[in-house]
Amino acid sequence: MPIRVNLRDAETGSRIEMDLEHENTVEDAIESAASFWDKQAGAFVIRHGNKILRGRTTMTELGIREGDLLELIPDPEGG
Repeated sequence: MPIRVNLRDAETGSRIEMDLEHENTVEDAIESAASFWDKQAGAFVIRHGNKILRGRTTMTELGIREGDLLELIPDPEGG
């Protein structure tokens, strides 16, 4: 059963609802959001609270839950 999260573009404030599978990775979510907002996926990371998320870690491993707010932000380490 998918997890529905809210994803916000930190640059514009635009928001979308995204259905993520438990096995989806942070990379999958970044690629999907970047494609939706016509951005270059490699230049962004996701912030969840005060944590920066990137890579092949799954939503289950991160403890992402229904209704969580994730933010697409420019990679502070460069992309």
